Order: sequence, then C-alpha cells, then structure tokens
Amino acid sequence: MTINDPSFKVLVVDDSNTIRRSAEIFLKQGGHEVLLAEDGFDALSKVNDYHPDLIFCDILMPRLDGYQTVAIIRRNVRFADTPVVMLSSKDGVFDKARGRMVGCQEYLTKPFTKDQLLQAVQRFAHSSQGAT
Repeated sequence: MTINDPSFKVLVVDDSNTIRRSAEIFLKQGGHEVLLAEDGFDALSKVNDYHPDLIFCDILMPRLDGYQTVAIIRRNVRFADTPVVMLSSKDGVFDKARGRMVGCQEYLTKPFTKDQLLQAVQRFAHSSQGAT
C-alpha cells in the first residue's frame, strides 16, 4: 500500500459538518478514501462496516464523546490496533493525557491545516506498510 493508495481508508468523526467536509476535501486531495461519521454511534457503525485504516475523532460530541467512542473501539479485538487521532479545539495537557489513556496515538488541535491532516495520515500509512 502506498501513501496515495485509495485503499487507505480514513474515518473522520466530528459533529461539525464544516470540520467533516474540510477534512474530507483535504484527505481526498491527498488521494485517500474517506468515510464520515457525525457522532460516536455513527462512528462505531462505520468502523464495524468499513474497517478504516485510520480514525480522526472529535472529543466533544453529543450522545457519545470521543473518549467513550475510542474506548469502545479499543475493546473490540478486530479494531484494537486501528490508529486514532483525536481532534479538539482544546489544546490542554489533561485532554491529551486522557486521549492517550483511552488509546489514541496522536492529537490534532482544530482548526487543523491540510498539511497537518495529511502528515498525520502519512505517519500512520508508513507504519501500516511495515505491518503488512
């Protein structure tokens, strides 16, 4: 799988339509297949159905927040190793620590740039190449 291989599936979970659409545009420009979810429950369904290679997950969402969503994903053996990047408008040490505790690998502060998003994908695309 190469970095621009469209079979590298990225799931973007955010309750903001603007953030979801921005991420979708940036990721598609980077040559990736993009899945969108508007909350944690939607995300769990998409993870189960489509097995994304990478998940970008907002923290503050209604019904099921990002921490809860990632914790549930991590409990499933099939998805325990799927990399997760938390998205948040908050850049606090506590938020980052809590994200790591539930199993996220990285943390991006919103608003993110196209370069920040694609660089995060690249890091995980490279690491998954070694695993296959």
